[in-house]
Amino acid sequence: MTSTTDGHACDGPGPEDRPADRPTRQEQQAASPEVLELANGLYRFQLPISMPGLGHVNCYALEDTDGFTLVDPGLPSVESWEALGHRLAQVGADHSRVHTAVVTHSHPDHFGGVHRLRDDYGTQVLTHEDFRSVWMDSALDDEMDGVELDLADDEDLERIRALMARPTPWGATREAPPAAELRRWSEMDVTGGSRSWRVPVPSATVTDGEELVLGGRTWLSLHTPGHTHDHLCLYDPADGILLSGDHVLPTITPHIGGIGPMEDPLATFFRSLERMKELPGLHQVLPAHGHPFTNVAERVDHIVDHHGERLETIRKAGDDLGSATVEAYMQRLFKERSWGDMAASETYAHLEHLRIMGQATRYEVAGQTRYSTR
Repeated sequence: MTSTTDGHACDGPGPEDRPADRPTRQEQQAASPEVLELANGLYRFQLPISMPGLGHVNCYALEDTDGFTLVDPGLPSVESWEALGHRLAQVGADHSRVHTAVVTHSHPDHFGGVHRLRDDYGTQVLTHEDFRSVWMDSALDDEMDGVELDLADDEDLERIRALMARPTPWGATREAPPAAELRRWSEMDVTGGSRSWRVPVPSATVTDGEELVLGGRTWLSLHTPGHTHDHLCLYDPADGILLSGDHVLPTITPHIGGIGPMEDPLATFFRSLERMKELPGLHQVLPAHGHPFTNVAERVDHIVDHHGERLETIRKAGDDLGSATVEAYMQRLFKERSWGDMAASETYAHLEHLRIMGQATRYEVAGQTRYSTR
């Protein structure tokens, strides 16, 4: 899940309401059916998705003598599954040739395809050791463990919605998706159920700095928390290739949310970004959305500067608001069409960053968190 502007995940229009004179960003472009070989035995498959600000996810196929490793095999939808089969056919393979799937982080446009790959073909799933969902958290996973709920059944559907409507750290309650949306997810699911939208249990995990051989290349695993707590990048120092997931994208910045185990998600993100500038010999970044790029240091600086501007917007809002709720600050930071859980979560992350830096004060009033930046 990413942003729609050099801004935020819910701060821009989708394809259906984008102004006619506004150019389409790389990440918003529809999935191309063309397979590109970007390096020897390393292919890019673009798979279709329909999410705010995004038109595709890049699935990278790494070929070896046993078949293929796929990095981020897309959504758990029939459309994505069929597109993946079409792309594999172009390199002389099919789904059965996928022996490993690497998932860069716990969002469904990256992990969704692994369930059927594992169910049908025994594909191994590799993630960072911290891999788990924050929005579909451990309590929900425990409640649903081993249970195949039928989203066409009203009772099961409401059970899921009740579990998803959980308290936030700032005293609000997350809104569960509407019943109609959950039913649409179920209808899209390539396995014919609801399980594919849940975070899979990995077959193996890595920690930061491990070497692993995939597709005949030796990769260095890089834990890059920020967009999510569990984000994983892979770096091939021999050829200077970085598989960056959603960590660094060519024209948009990822959502940085305040829900999860990171004390200061924004500062954590900044530290993870700076690591990209330190990779020796890096000359090609392969992102999960958009096209390959080379100017990683410039992109990192631009993203950091962008968040600096957002922090200044909050400081100025605080001059007017005084002591105010996260939602009140959110309404200053985001356009009205973007108000909601994701916008509030990102606002909270920025407010907590200011608090930790000593530039904001946090109060608890009648169960609601309030902040002052004066």
